[in-house]
Amino acid sequence: MKVSIRAETPADIEGVRAVNLAAFKQPVEADLIDRLRISSPDFISLVAVNARQVVGNIVFTPATLESGQMPISGMALGPMAVLPAFQRKGIGSTLVQLGMALIRQRSVPFVVVLGHPNFYPRFGFAQSIAYGIECPWPGIPKEVFMATILDEKLMAGRKGLVRYRPEFDSAL
Repeated sequence: MKVSIRAETPADIEGVRAVNLAAFKQPVEADLIDRLRISSPDFISLVAVNARQVVGNIVFTPATLESGQMPISGMALGPMAVLPAFQRKGIGSTLVQLGMALIRQRSVPFVVVLGHPNFYPRFGFAQSIAYGIECPWPGIPKEVFMATILDEKLMAGRKGLVRYRPEFDSAL
């Protein structure tokens, strides 16, 4: 199976929606991506394509760490989805690896993710509480809210609450 990863194009929008609907079995994530695509100037969406079909998708959007000092802009990873028939074939891992490589090129100091605690640590994510980064939503288990620090110097001593784009508030 040959899968290529590339930036989302307008022709991919329906496929991205279909992937997220199939993977999450509800419209919340697909609707969120549709809203973010329109409203977020720094919206990043990569697609995994097999035989012209979108089979996977990963999204990054701005997130802000509200520390006692000046806020720091980072990114939030998610949603990330792969069609059920294509799961467990390395597509999700490749999407995360290539997405994070793109984020590193942009000199982003941190990335947060709300996701599976057995999946994201292999990409350098750890419970955000270890970095003093707090989840913005009460009741989220600490093991599923994770962060990775990409600029240790800039992030040294920085702790506080992460704020996602407001579109996420209606999705959770």
